[in-house]
Amino acid sequence: MRVALKHGVASRPPLLLFNGIGANWELARPFLEALTDTTAIIFDVPGIGGSPMPSIPYRPSNLARLAAELVGELCHSEIDVAGVSWGGGIAQQFAHQYPRVCRRLVLAATSPGAIMVPARLSVLWKMATPRRYTDKDYMSSVAPQIYGGAFRNDPSLIGLHASAMHGASNMGYLYQLLAMTGWTSLPWLWLLPQPTLVLMGSDDPLVPVINGRILAWLIPKARLRLIDDGHLFMVTRPKETAAMIEAFLADESAGRRE
Repeated sequence: MRVALKHGVASRPPLLLFNGIGANWELARPFLEALTDTTAIIFDVPGIGGSPMPSIPYRPSNLARLAAELVGELCHSEIDVAGVSWGGGIAQQFAHQYPRVCRRLVLAATSPGAIMVPARLSVLWKMATPRRYTDKDYMSSVAPQIYGGAFRNDPSLIGLHASAMHGASNMGYLYQLLAMTGWTSLPWLWLLPQPTLVLMGSDDPLVPVINGRILAWLIPKARLRLIDDGHLFMVTRPKETAAMIEAFLADESAGRRE
């Protein structure tokens, strides 16, 4: 796999980040660079970015196991886990599958999976293929409708984001779609023991805010924070998001429900 590490202080567990669908690790670079003292681990899932295609399709449980093996290879016994959008589902699966390894959980712009309050059909249709990752003009035309928030008002953000995209093949993207088909965390969210921070964009056409409210309601030690932006607030407001996450990871009272 293609793995990227951002080194920080050794006094806290590292943060393992699961990226969004079709996203190579470089798309998370603004957020990673905004972290002040947190060690971060991120990898391209099989078939995306610099990681080769897997021989067969996979499920979230397979990716969680793969990530756990990576964490062990890097000699960490305890980590914090974050997931963005599609990666939020994998993060939930990891926290459920490896509760002794996952200390805290951050869920950004994500949902409980197949059983969720969906986006409008016109938005979902534009997400059905990786075309926006390969056709920059198409990305410029659809980004405001898909991602909302700052992308609606600042076209320069679209160009910067698109310039970091590469390596999303049709088959790799399809495998990611198939991985989440029928998957949901709703039956066991109430069992998650980790203190959890749920971050949602207030103007997110892709994952409506109600999904974040459901996550925060069902996870026992969860708190919800709304960010005045769209689906990709970790890209458009990286410093604010990183500061919020690092404060949560360092907060000794993070297990208290709000």
